[in-house]
Amino acid sequence: MSVFALNLFNVSDKEEYLAYARRSQTEVETHGGKLLSAGKFRESVQGDITPRTVMLLVEWESKEAFDSYRNDPALADLHPHRENGTDQYIWHLFDKLEDLRPILKS
Repeated sequence: MSVFALNLFNVSDKEEYLAYARRSQTEVETHGGKLLSAGKFRESVQGDITPRTVMLLVEWESKEAFDSYRNDPALADLHPHRENGTDQYIWHLFDKLEDLRPILKS
């Protein structure tokens, strides 16, 4: 079952984040992920979360595919660029649903 990864963050060091971004798309795809959307913060309409500048939405083939990306020893040099190039990072996973019926069932 596929999962969505919602990434919200601020870029704190452009060179560090660029070092991550140059390579991450290929690695994400190699591990079963697909970038669905990228966005720049526009405005807060409702809610109490502190806004982040960047939003990425990635669909992963499975939780295991996501974990393989995060835990692949061959990528040990890649992830620190993301960590050092961003701050206030939020990385949440959501199960893919065809509709909301599973949530709304009693």
